[in-house]
Amino acid sequence: MPSRTRCELKKIGLFSILVTAALLTFAVITEAQQAKKIPRIGYLSGTSAPTIATPDLYAEAFRQGLRDLGYIEGKNILIEYRYAEGEPDRPPNLVAELVQLKVDVLVSGYFPAILAAKQATMTIPVVVVTAQDPVATRLVDSLARPGGNITGLTLLTRELSGKRLEFLKEVVPKLSRVGVLWGGTNAPGSAIGFKEYETAARAMKVQLQSLELQRSNPDFEGAFRAAAKRGTNGLIMIRNPVVNRNMKRITDLAIKNRTPSMCERSNYVDAGCLMSYTSNDAESFRRAAIYVDKILKGTKPADLPVEQPMKFELVINLKTAKQIGLTIPPNVLARADKVIK
Repeated sequence: MPSRTRCELKKIGLFSILVTAALLTFAVITEAQQAKKIPRIGYLSGTSAPTIATPDLYAEAFRQGLRDLGYIEGKNILIEYRYAEGEPDRPPNLVAELVQLKVDVLVSGYFPAILAAKQATMTIPVVVVTAQDPVATRLVDSLARPGGNITGLTLLTRELSGKRLEFLKEVVPKLSRVGVLWGGTNAPGSAIGFKEYETAARAMKVQLQSLELQRSNPDFEGAFRAAAKRGTNGLIMIRNPVVNRNMKRITDLAIKNRTPSMCERSNYVDAGCLMSYTSNDAESFRRAAIYVDKILKGTKPADLPVEQPMKFELVINLKTAKQIGLTIPPNVLARADKVIK
């Protein structure tokens, strides 16, 4: 009986060793698999793919935000880039590609892409940087509690439409008719923007002239001829891919026609636009990385409030003002956050 007990004990001991070894092996394999799983981010832009001459400054700001949080692209995070080339009908296919890749988070600042993402998935978290009102456009339930798989940052671009017209009128006291360059009804965000300016213009008793740009072969010279024919003495450029790709050409035409221009992005002023009043887009894309980090660490998008900018910048190009023969009033100049000379 004692010998049988010893035999059984040996068997039990051997079995325990085998089970322990198997569990350790499984744990090592599982840990190795987990270590190899690198988060994959889908980044969808409305612009063309970047080049040395035209870098994607917002993508770089986003990457910088990730680096600040300890993420190194290609090492502990992967980014799948997709570019819509300014074509609002392309995002659905691009979003579908990213969904099929099973990205962990989708990131976009392009409104058609954001709408496509909303329609394509209710499970993959989507971080947006949007010029539109995310509540009015039904991206989220509320700013405080988004309620779904979408969250991020709003630039309050549309809410600043009236303020831009006010600044333009301060610079051009006799402002009576303003031409609005926009992307037409096929560009949803641009169409929303035009309506916002219509509301503000009525309150200020300023007439608006629609200068719609077609996606293919936009006639910029024709738009400026039409504006001159109607006696337009001011210009507003609504941010959209057509304007983004051709900002230097447009600002050159505005200077040639001696037309004071107001823009919705500060980099337009660097290209020759007279003024801009907006939040800092690059800073918003940098902060989008914080949302990605929180989501990757387990926070649900529904529990991440949509962030609004706290600071807005008035940028003035004095070189452009001189070229069109315009003197910027001292009280406006004093409020500028940045002056280009």
